[in-house]
Amino acid sequence: MLGWRFQGSIPGHMQKAVVIAAPHTSNWDLPYSLMAAFGLGLQLHWLGKASLFGFPFKGLMRWLGGIGVDRSRPGQLVSAAVNCFENTQRPLFLMIPPEGTRSKVREWKTGFYYIAQGAQVPIILAYMDHEKKEAGVGPCLDVTGDVDVDMATVKAFYAPIQGFRPNQFDAS
Repeated sequence: MLGWRFQGSIPGHMQKAVVIAAPHTSNWDLPYSLMAAFGLGLQLHWLGKASLFGFPFKGLMRWLGGIGVDRSRPGQLVSAAVNCFENTQRPLFLMIPPEGTRSKVREWKTGFYYIAQGAQVPIILAYMDHEKKEAGVGPCLDVTGDVDVDMATVKAFYAPIQGFRPNQFDAS
C-alpha cells in the first residue's frame, strides 16, 4: 500500500495488549497506522481526543476503532482503559502514542505503561518508519514494574526510527 512494507506480527496466542504507536509527529499518523494495521491483519482500537468524535465523524471514528477521551481529565484515563481490558472477553489491542501529542516532547507520557501494568497485558512496540516506508510490529514487552528500566528499553527500540516529521520525534 502506497509503497510501504509491513514487518512482523503479533504472536498468535496473544489476545490483549497495549500497542505503542510511535513516532507520532503528524495528523497523517492515524491513517497510516490504520493502513499498517490493515496490512498486518490487526484490528486495533485507539484513543483519540474527544473533539475527533463530534458530528459528522463520530460514526466513522468509532467504526475505525476509535475511543474518544477527554484529555482535560488525564488521571482517569488509565483506570478507564484498564477497565476496558478487564471487562471484555474479546481480543483487545489498544494503540496509544507514547508522546501524547504530535508536538516534540522531551518526556514521553507513561499512561500506556500503567495501563499495561494495571490490565496485566504486554506492550507491543509497533512503529512506522517514514524514511524506510516500513511499518511493523517489533518486540513485545512484559512490564517489570520498574518504569525507568522499561522506558529505557522502549526508547532504545524507537531511537533509530524516523517519523513523518523527524525533527518532532525524540526517543532519547
